[in-house]
Amino acid sequence: MNAPSLPEVWLRGPLPGIPSLLQPVAHALLQAREEVMVLMEGLPEHLLWERPAAVASPGFHLQHLAGVLDRLFTYAKGQSLDHHQLTALANEGSPGADTDLKGLLDRFSRQVDLAIRQLEATPEEQLTETRAVGRAQLPSTVLGLLFHAAEHTQRHNGQLFVTVRVLKEKNDIQATPR
Repeated sequence: MNAPSLPEVWLRGPLPGIPSLLQPVAHALLQAREEVMVLMEGLPEHLLWERPAAVASPGFHLQHLAGVLDRLFTYAKGQSLDHHQLTALANEGSPGADTDLKGLLDRFSRQVDLAIRQLEATPEEQLTETRAVGRAQLPSTVLGLLFHAAEHTQRHNGQLFVTVRVLKEKNDIQATPR
């Protein structure tokens, strides 16, 4: 008999401490983390950097999920990226130090926790403030950056899901139910 599953995060009610207008961002990030953790169960380490049909590898997606949250939430605070963030961006897609499966999952999970704490500390009256993005200093707003972080995370979560399912099928590994 299967254990009862929880409803999706957005159907579990408001998250304490998160401003009302930022609830969807928090819900999306927490949902993505739950799904990624379940999805990656049983993926052998040797498949982490495989690129079936030349699509991005699971390792890239995990690096990118953490990295994009770090970068977009930095811009939302009105800050520029530092040397460490720029180096991490340049290295996305390449295995290196701390790019084993556990390390990548831990980094993503920590980044979601940091994002949730930043959402808790973001006053709603700040959401329409302009923020500059990237070297070109393109205009956005705090809300625009936070929303984009959530939707971008969900987009890569979907791509990761398909890639991992293909790799598991190709290697005759029991796929994690969704």
